[in-house]
Amino acid sequence: MAYRRTQLEALGRFLEENRCEIRQAVHADMRRPSTEGEIPDVSMVMNEVNNALNCLHYWMADESVSTNLATKLDSAFVRKDPYGVVLIISPYNFPFNFTLIPLVGAIAAGNCVIVKPSELSRCSEKLMAELLPTYLDPETFAVVTGGPKQTTVLLENKFDYIFFTGSSPVGKTIMSAAAKHLTPLTLELGTQNPCYVDCCCDFQSAANIIIWSKFVNAGQDCLAPDYVICTTDTQDRLIPCFRHAIRRFYGSNPQESPDFGRMINDQHFQRVRALLDCGRVAIGGETDECDRYIAPTVLADVKEWEPVMQQEISGPILPIFTVAGLEEAIQYINCRDHPLLVYAFSCHRQTLNRVLDCTRSGAFCGNDALMTMTLISLPFGGVGYSGFGKYHGKYSFDTFTNHRGSLIRCLGFEPLNYIRYPPYTENKLRMLKFGTDVRRWNSCTLL
Repeated sequence: MAYRRTQLEALGRFLEENRCEIRQAVHADMRRPSTEGEIPDVSMVMNEVNNALNCLHYWMADESVSTNLATKLDSAFVRKDPYGVVLIISPYNFPFNFTLIPLVGAIAAGNCVIVKPSELSRCSEKLMAELLPTYLDPETFAVVTGGPKQTTVLLENKFDYIFFTGSSPVGKTIMSAAAKHLTPLTLELGTQNPCYVDCCCDFQSAANIIIWSKFVNAGQDCLAPDYVICTTDTQDRLIPCFRHAIRRFYGSNPQESPDFGRMINDQHFQRVRALLDCGRVAIGGETDECDRYIAPTVLADVKEWEPVMQQEISGPILPIFTVAGLEEAIQYINCRDHPLLVYAFSCHRQTLNRVLDCTRSGAFCGNDALMTMTLISLPFGGVGYSGFGKYHGKYSFDTFTNHRGSLIRCLGFEPLNYIRYPPYTENKLRMLKFGTDVRRWNSCTLL
């Protein structure tokens, strides 16, 4: 335990002593404003470190479990063993968050770790590669840099666990590589996150939250709402509210705002700009290729078959898809791949519960957005096409831990074991079943 605490404290020092450098790195990569660098890439990681240090003793302790009559005199418990050597592969959009939060769990669980940050966020990758080894034990932790070629070579090695955050197509490649060695893994994958807005709603409040959450980091966020789904009347009421929120947050010319980011590179700029041909541009639509700038954009009257509705957008474009009502919205969400997050806005709790009860996703958030990430008490992860496995808080520790079922018996009880041994008899069978069977609890009904 002492070694794990030492490494977690060292990771905490890395964050505290390089806070400004981290914010500068993510700003250099994506023109991310200081607040959007501090909260996800420093503060949230520090929260995980502090929580792990606070709870490590309890997490690591053997967990006693109940016994049956046949093992009543034995010791039965769950031992928390590390997997061994872990590989963490992270994306470009929140490089420190998606690299270091899994790392906290892997360290707390006692693993050796190789981290592979994205080569697209070059300044962040460089900072991690140069500074992390000066804080963490280089005999136990390493940072590997490079692009797809280096990652492919890395995946040829046998790891004891792989943790990947990124796109679904790359996730399939990672899973295929892991399958060659039967390596267990967690996949955190991006999909289209729907955002249902009810006809009974505080439209301006909903618009403020949606616009803020969508355009954080210029929309390059796997947690952001990918599209709004609502009725035509609600669309008409939302658009002026969206326009007001964009002007309030970023001014009349968002390109001059210090609080609006840029696309990570030219390739992603071209991909996202091509999506502007979908639907009807209701707000924004301006671009500047030299600056990798795409204005905060709202697309109205988008059709289901258009490209903007067929992929994770990961850019500052918010399409609105119209339906007849709540039930059709739920049906549409359910006919698509399970998303990482489902959002819903309504003044009626029963409407929020209806969306929660009738859809399936990695997480759900009602009348807010992104804030689930700030709670270390909630698991974060996908389901189906949006991935599998959970992390954050103790869920991270559990992800990187082999829960080893253990039972220890005293050899002095050997005379009690005769009922297990041949020659078998009906009497022995009855006694064995009596000692091992699980029985239904008696229910008591008050009339």
